[in-house]
Amino acid sequence: MAAISSPSDALSEPLRPQNPANGAPLAAVACSTPAEIEGSISRAQAAQAAWWRRGIDGRIAALEGFARRLADPAFEARLSRQISEEMGKPIREARSEVRNVGRRLETFGERARIALADEISREGGIEVRVRQAPLGVVAVIAPWNYPVATPTNLILSALLVGNTAVFKPSELTPHTGALLHEALAEALPEGVCGLVQGRGEVGAALVAGDVQLIAFTGSIATGQAIMRAASFGVKRLVLELGGKDPMIVLPGADLEAAASYAAIESVRNSGQACVSVERVIVARSLAEPFAARVATLVKGMLVGDPLDEHTDLGPLASQAQRAHVLSQLEDARAKGATFLVEGRASAAGFFLEPSVVLGVTTEMLLAREETFGPVVSIEIAESAEHALALANGTIYGLGASIWGAPGPALDALAERIEAGMIGINRGLSTAAGGPWVGWKRSGLGFTRSVAGMRSFLQPQGLAKNVPRE
Repeated sequence: MAAISSPSDALSEPLRPQNPANGAPLAAVACSTPAEIEGSISRAQAAQAAWWRRGIDGRIAALEGFARRLADPAFEARLSRQISEEMGKPIREARSEVRNVGRRLETFGERARIALADEISREGGIEVRVRQAPLGVVAVIAPWNYPVATPTNLILSALLVGNTAVFKPSELTPHTGALLHEALAEALPEGVCGLVQGRGEVGAALVAGDVQLIAFTGSIATGQAIMRAASFGVKRLVLELGGKDPMIVLPGADLEAAASYAAIESVRNSGQACVSVERVIVARSLAEPFAARVATLVKGMLVGDPLDEHTDLGPLASQAQRAHVLSQLEDARAKGATFLVEGRASAAGFFLEPSVVLGVTTEMLLAREETFGPVVSIEIAESAEHALALANGTIYGLGASIWGAPGPALDALAERIEAGMIGINRGLSTAAGGPWVGWKRSGLGFTRSVAGMRSFLQPQGLAKNVPRE
């Protein structure tokens, strides 16, 4: 999403998305006018009370219709293809993204039910009942890299606990957003989930509108702009603002498993994931065999047409994103890093083959700034403490993983990593009710867990006198 700015005449200029596999233009999409944005918010306000009165069972039942629509083979194929054509994700991964959303509804409903339960406590002759109430209208401003999964996580969280929502897709994936909204609108009462389209100006107008919470996934700069704008209305925020996730590999690790994870998770979705492995920090004694195995795995990955079932990596989502990654690679080369695999950029489309870079140091952009591209960036650590210092030496704190000899010592090191989600000898996970949460500048608030559902609620304490026991 572009940086937030004041609404202007730019609202009238249509979106002109491109197919990143070949640069071909896709159909233009009209941006929402100020009146349309205000209308979407007003309809959401009007629908909210009745939606809340349905109760959790009624809301789950309505959203089950949305899940059935996603599971329809024809619609699943249509939405998956739209993701691939609009942002370049390989069709297998796009299909998996769509399927996982439908499967997630059951667990989201369970978490929402728990989050909504009253809490009753007594002290002397006073009983306090804490109930959870919806906030009202939630603005959901979504990214382009997971244009179905990410907004749906936020929309489901908002709707299940009784809010209504207005959804703005990324300007790079407006067709995907419109198709997702179509499935939601078919299942929900009028006004419960609205849609607006546009660039940063539309996002600014939505944030400035009469909404009670803004749920945003994107850059730190845009998140900060949203925070400033939201401060005037003291609006609630749920922000996920990117990451620079470290992966620490220590003696005692299963090197084959660790190398496989590093290779796959550094370049999945062409590295365009907020929890991609962006920094692999390896003990010096393991660096050579580990890096060699990663390089072998990366060389075996197929870069090509995202609609081909055999493709592992498609193009980056935009020319600007590819240029950003190439600038970081050039910076690393100029500062002495070693390229075990050097990815080439294509002449057609926004393709960039994956790279494996060894000897990355803290003065390089690859170690400091979010890359969001198909790069395995490997730093060398002299000790476990040095690895921990490198991992924590960043403004980000979204996810991380640590690999080593299983046991209390490794667990204790994991607890010292400054990130919201940690995997120990595996990737991070939100299984078993774990939250999706960022530390430091990676975010504010969290989602998915019971506590995450409560990010979309406001507590109310009701006290009364009761007979003393």
